[in-house]
Amino acid sequence: MDDAAPMGLSPAVPTGSDTGPTTALLTDQYELTMLRAALADGTAHRRAVFEVFARRLPHGRRYGVVAGTGRLLDALERFRFDEETVAFLRRRGIVDDATADWLRDYRFRGNMWGYAEGECYFPGSPILVVEGTFAEAVLLETLALSIYNHDSAIASAASRMTAAAGSRPIVEMGSRRTHESAAVAAARAAYVAGFASTSNLAAGRCYDLPTGGTSAHAFTLLHDSEEEAFAAQVAALGMGTTLLVDTYGVREAVRTAVEVAGPGLGAVRIDSGDLAVLAHDVRAELDALGATDTRILVSGDLDEYAIASLVAAPVDRYGVGTALVVGSGHPTAELVYKLVARSVGTEPDSPMEGVAKLSTGKPTHKGRKWAHRRLEDGTAVAEVVGTHPECTVDGCRPLLVPLVTEGKIVGREPIAAARERHLRSRAELPPTALKLSRGEPVLPTTYDDGEHAGHTGQLEQTGHTRGEGGAR
Repeated sequence: MDDAAPMGLSPAVPTGSDTGPTTALLTDQYELTMLRAALADGTAHRRAVFEVFARRLPHGRRYGVVAGTGRLLDALERFRFDEETVAFLRRRGIVDDATADWLRDYRFRGNMWGYAEGECYFPGSPILVVEGTFAEAVLLETLALSIYNHDSAIASAASRMTAAAGSRPIVEMGSRRTHESAAVAAARAAYVAGFASTSNLAAGRCYDLPTGGTSAHAFTLLHDSEEEAFAAQVAALGMGTTLLVDTYGVREAVRTAVEVAGPGLGAVRIDSGDLAVLAHDVRAELDALGATDTRILVSGDLDEYAIASLVAAPVDRYGVGTALVVGSGHPTAELVYKLVARSVGTEPDSPMEGVAKLSTGKPTHKGRKWAHRRLEDGTAVAEVVGTHPECTVDGCRPLLVPLVTEGKIVGREPIAAARERHLRSRAELPPTALKLSRGEPVLPTTYDDGEHAGHTGQLEQTGHTRGEGGAR
């Protein structure tokens, strides 16, 4: 186990303890000022339910992908206010003595449920439900949103790319186009959504992801000739390596590559130009030289649209960087963390009541939610969200799973499980989900009023177009 992970990230093997750098300051100040005021007037101890959901999907997207669950659970384990952290808050005057004393003993002792990582989601889907006292749950807002908004945006874009690529693998290579810690998280989220490997070694270490990479144009330019550069690389890495063939002339480079490595050359990479035309030319040249098993990898500002345009080209593998780490134009999933229920008093047996915002353009739907996906003949037809645990319509698949129970993390799983789940979840969506043209969410979000338990149930369909926001 390697415990030297960057702040906010986690080693591949969870520690099972609160050791490691604290994540408590990965938050906004107003979480602590709300806590301070609520402790002062006694409302901090009211039981509360918060939910994470999206009012809408990014414009034109047909589904979203939940990612970051595993990172949140690891970060939650290290969400501790040690003496150094408390001293900082006191020096800044952010907390008073009473709040500082409360923070020193902070542990999240509540419950969390959520959509399992890799699951698809839609407007109004309660992808995370947090239940505890107001004090312990409100502190987690920024942490949860920063992780889920980033990772789900990346995974949602990555899913569109892997769907467009079909059986052809995609390598994640976006580290140089984003913040160094975001690069590690992006590589993980992309892997959940089906990417084959990453160039980022920190991601490989932290999350045990497959890694890969060979050389850049600088290596070719370093040498006196392309032949010398190729020979040096093959001597060091073997003839199964990937040679970059577009530093000068592509066709000449392909001939040189096969002359140096022989017909057993592993692969060539094209990083510029008209990739579709060049891929056909390179394939013909390789075959003519007897390198029929040499693969072709293309890279260079690829996104899901460019990948789809190459479906007829003889490409074996893609490399995607910039478009992936910026969510292919949508760097946030637009998720929010909202209070939907709280107890009427601070006593343990105080009844719960739903609460909701009525803000113009930003209303919420009151009450703690459960979610199911309704299927017909194995194909999803609706997202069913209701304020009771059971779905009252036929063919529903429950979506919420326990993540934390009475403060104990119970929802950890191997990243491979999330990866496999995503493929299953995406496969059950209607075929129109995979269209790259702009459209509305492929499933409507419906609200089950709960008054018809045991029967078909009457479903109130909430708005699921842009601007209407799903279950609110």
